[in-house]
Amino acid sequence: MTAAQTHQLSWFDETRAGLELALASKLEQYKGPSAVLNDAMEYALLDGGKRLRAMLVFSAGHAVGTSVNDLTDAACAIEAMHAYSLVHDDLPSMDNDVLRRGKPTCHVKFGEAFALLAGDALQTAAFQWLAESVQGSVHVRMQQIAALAGASGLQGMAAGQAIDLAHVGKPMDLDALEHMHARKTGDLIKASVRMGYASNPGLSAVEKNGLEAYAHCLGLAYQVIDDILDVESTSDVLGKTSGKDALNNKPTMVSLMGLGEAKALLARLREQAFTACEVIAAPRRAPLETLVELITNRKS
Repeated sequence: MTAAQTHQLSWFDETRAGLELALASKLEQYKGPSAVLNDAMEYALLDGGKRLRAMLVFSAGHAVGTSVNDLTDAACAIEAMHAYSLVHDDLPSMDNDVLRRGKPTCHVKFGEAFALLAGDALQTAAFQWLAESVQGSVHVRMQQIAALAGASGLQGMAAGQAIDLAHVGKPMDLDALEHMHARKTGDLIKASVRMGYASNPGLSAVEKNGLEAYAHCLGLAYQVIDDILDVESTSDVLGKTSGKDALNNKPTMVSLMGLGEAKALLARLREQAFTACEVIAAPRRAPLETLVELITNRKS
């Protein structure tokens, strides 16, 4: 490992550690009158998680010259939104999963009603933290709120989940599957990058377009490797139930393309992501490149 790579990993470790403290602090300040609901929110948000979306916020901000300290609230917001999506995705009426991040899912631990409420409260917390933030101008925060809302709702993550549920046990071609994944998974990854680069309103069109292309490639790559790991890995390693897509007869990149072609697609997306962020000067794009490595080589 080179000195530059070691430095990047140190930056990532320090930034993640600071994020964990910020998330815990925000939940402590945000506590409501229901102890069970408070506990369910903490369980869903604080205990585990790779924090890749938050690190995308910080890394895209770094790429445009914004410090970590000016993006902490945005990073906390994206993690709250992601945690909400996982809690609701695991519910019996959705994917009906019992394992998440190596522990019982929120509804298994606290019951379905409190899991629903915890997800609802985490979603609204995300917007409250952004709206009340003093990090960045009002214009910047409005751009971040718009990016998060657009990625989460009727045109984004919720739409992707609806398409997914409608196609359980039904045929789906590759274009339709990519469209679904772009909504269900990719849009929140794109929002993470947008919330980071929105911190610099003077960003050039070339840099913005490059970061958009980077986010697109990374969003699809994340889902491709998810589908590969669902086939190749185990529940213990993944921290969630493996083989569930095949068991539920859900279309995946692997089921439509085959394992070899899915891995080839992942390799292409990896290279395209590296190429896309070359519009950013080398020192500033290093965290973005590290995230390509972390996401495309992840084991869980």
